[in-house]
Amino acid sequence: MTKVVFFTHNGMITGFSVDGHTGYSNEGSDIVCASVSSAVYMTANTITDVLFLKAGVEVEDGHLYLTVDEKDVKEAQVILKGFKLHMDELAEQYGDYIKVIISEV
Repeated sequence: MTKVVFFTHNGMITGFSVDGHTGYSNEGSDIVCASVSSAVYMTANTITDVLFLKAGVEVEDGHLYLTVDEKDVKEAQVILKGFKLHMDELAEQYGDYIKVIISEV
């Protein structure tokens, strides 16, 4: 199962972590894992390489952690809220494979 945790503070998303493989299908044909991975990397790359916002990013196999610098959180909200909406929709469709959690920090 993939666990997606959104970090929030004062009603704003400040970052997220994504851990695990969905297990929906075999590696290379897991459409759920591919959907999550694609959205994660699009979000991280948009924040850091398109919007040029300062963010801490850690990447390992099956894990990505991103936190937006406090001064850039407001500017990152549109992309972070879009990513959360996408993860919520995937979790609704594939609840046995994705879990979305909100963590107030």
